[in-house]
Amino acid sequence: MGVKSIARSTVVTVSPESTVLDASRLMAEANVGSVVVVDNGKPVGLLTDRDIVVRVVKENKPYNTAVRDVMTADLVVINENDGLFEALEKVKSRGVRRYPVVDDNGNLTGILTLDDIVYLLGKEMGDIAQIIEKEAPNL
Repeated sequence: MGVKSIARSTVVTVSPESTVLDASRLMAEANVGSVVVVDNGKPVGLLTDRDIVVRVVKENKPYNTAVRDVMTADLVVINENDGLFEALEKVKSRGVRRYPVVDDNGNLTGILTLDDIVYLLGKEMGDIAQIIEKEAPNL
């Protein structure tokens, strides 16, 4: 099963030229903590609420600063055909929580978050517990 089946297909995106203020408004409207920065359909960066606090507010930069100037550009990108194990191998050493998902041409098709993975694993564990409970005597 590829991560495409578990990734969120609705992704809030901005262009590198967007302002931090515009990106912040989009994040608030969509109730998300990040936006994927896309150029010609390909993810080139990620801007998180933490990036805004640390790289804009703390540094006293104006809110009309271009997203490209404060985004995280060193992305961990997952191919939509990667299995969950392959995806986890790619991301486990990076310490990031959000992963743009791309097709074979590098175009954005979704986003996978650490929260999505934890939710999926918890659901699977619950399903396994139900099977064990049905099969085990006196549980």
